[in-house]
Amino acid sequence: MKRMMILALLALGAPAIGSELVYQPVNPNFGGNPLNGSHLLGNAQAQNDYKDPEASSSGYERPSDLERLTSSLQSRLLSQLLADVGAGNEGSIVTEDFAINIVDNQGILSIIIEDVNTGEITQIEVDGLVPDSF
Repeated sequence: MKRMMILALLALGAPAIGSELVYQPVNPNFGGNPLNGSHLLGNAQAQNDYKDPEASSSGYERPSDLERLTSSLQSRLLSQLLADVGAGNEGSIVTEDFAINIVDNQGILSIIIEDVNTGEITQIEVDGLVPDSF
């Protein structure tokens, strides 16, 4: 019994250690961790039923699959044509918008681009072309 009394007095005499209580909100709607921002944005977008009347009149129209295929094919053919110039080959490509004619004139590379719609012609000349040096 004496032993119990001594232990109780020692326990009561020991200093208490503690710190301030810090409130940490659990519900992300009331602040707290900034990583909850995506949750709050998702909730706000789910509740937003306002539609901007000018949003549909942006003027951009998604190209059709045929237009994308045509554009991709034109890019591929033009790339192949320019790659063949390095081997000393000449060539031309004609589309509905432009015509490109590439001529190697004794070391001077002439690229003639004609706008089919307006008839405007642009000529680019590169001097010192050595075939197979690309």
